[in-house]
Amino acid sequence: MIPDDSVGLVKPQIFTFSKDQPFQLESGATLQPVDVAYETYGRLNADRSNAILIDHALSGSAHAAGYHTLDQDDPKPGWWDNCIGPGKAFDTNRFFVICSNVLGSCYGSSGPSSLNPATGQPYGLNFPVVTIGDMVRAQVKLIDHLGIDQLLCVAGGSMGGMQVLEWAAHHPQRLKAAIPIATTSRHSPMLIALSEVGRQAIYADPYWNRGDYYLSDHKPDAGLAVARMVGHITYLSDESMHQKFGRRLKDIEQYGYEFETEFEIESYLKYNGHNFTRRFDANSYLYVTKAMDYFDLCAVHGSVAAAFADSTHIKFLVVSFTSDWLYPSYHSKELVSALHAAEADVTYLDIKSSWGHDAFLLEVETMTNLLGSFLGRLGREEAVALPEPEAEPNLTETNATPSAISA
Repeated sequence: MIPDDSVGLVKPQIFTFSKDQPFQLESGATLQPVDVAYETYGRLNADRSNAILIDHALSGSAHAAGYHTLDQDDPKPGWWDNCIGPGKAFDTNRFFVICSNVLGSCYGSSGPSSLNPATGQPYGLNFPVVTIGDMVRAQVKLIDHLGIDQLLCVAGGSMGGMQVLEWAAHHPQRLKAAIPIATTSRHSPMLIALSEVGRQAIYADPYWNRGDYYLSDHKPDAGLAVARMVGHITYLSDESMHQKFGRRLKDIEQYGYEFETEFEIESYLKYNGHNFTRRFDANSYLYVTKAMDYFDLCAVHGSVAAAFADSTHIKFLVVSFTSDWLYPSYHSKELVSALHAAEADVTYLDIKSSWGHDAFLLEVETMTNLLGSFLGRLGREEAVALPEPEAEPNLTETNATPSAISA
């Protein structure tokens, strides 16, 4: 049964562009055509001023909230369902919320697992390398398609936060507010090193076959699982590992003195690594992590402050977490200093949490209060009107005015 505070059943959608003219990428390569998978929740108001774009993290998708089916075998809601819905942080009674899948991913947007129209086969490594800038420019195309001139806000955590910063730096006139959460303006050497360990695990898998595995019975699942295990370690914190696992053994009372899975933390990592291979693509992992490593506002503009020279009208809410060692608070503090130097309107909160990098997904009450307060104030200052009352749902609609399909 769908909870009362859910956006209900939602319909995945695909926007296809660049059919007649190739989409130019930052690398100089082109892509044609381009698919962008997306979902929407809530309703646009009359002047289309209540739209909020949510940007997802590395392994995320356009399915940020609600349910695709009522099937009890697939009850899992969208990845940020705790924060998107009626009365939640991103209140769909007030706002029209959009989430799209990034280029290079494997959840409906164009990526290495997509069919190459020139060959009729999956691209594999023939898919061009994409950047955070390319991902955001594809989102700009989507926003144009939806008939929205200016977004009320763009928000996201981790890699989603990088996309938020890209929007603010390179498309500042298209948004009024930005909420980068647990993120950075550029990867540190340590972060690049962690990305490379994950990629090397995939390269070392004998079934990777330089990315040409889509028509094979075997996939590079072992390599991808190890990459995900490394990632999961960085999403937690030392304190949260102690709280969740400690040094407890799994289903045994004493050491077996053999090389089997014995500790609960080992079992947890293996379980999550295996599950990841069932829903994500190894090549997409390569493309998305490389895009994150390439992201560097300082290199593009000379300084982070210079990147936001035209963003002084944007209201920023920057959020970090005290136990996040993947993107430690100093990354956000450096960003805030740069925004102050650019004379931007910025509010910064370093939230005390033991959950590590995943805190932006797990600190539900804190995030609801924080984001809800910021967006409520923003809506009042910008005099954002409420959407018209919802019409009776029509499951055959093609969304002339995009909206979620309520249960």
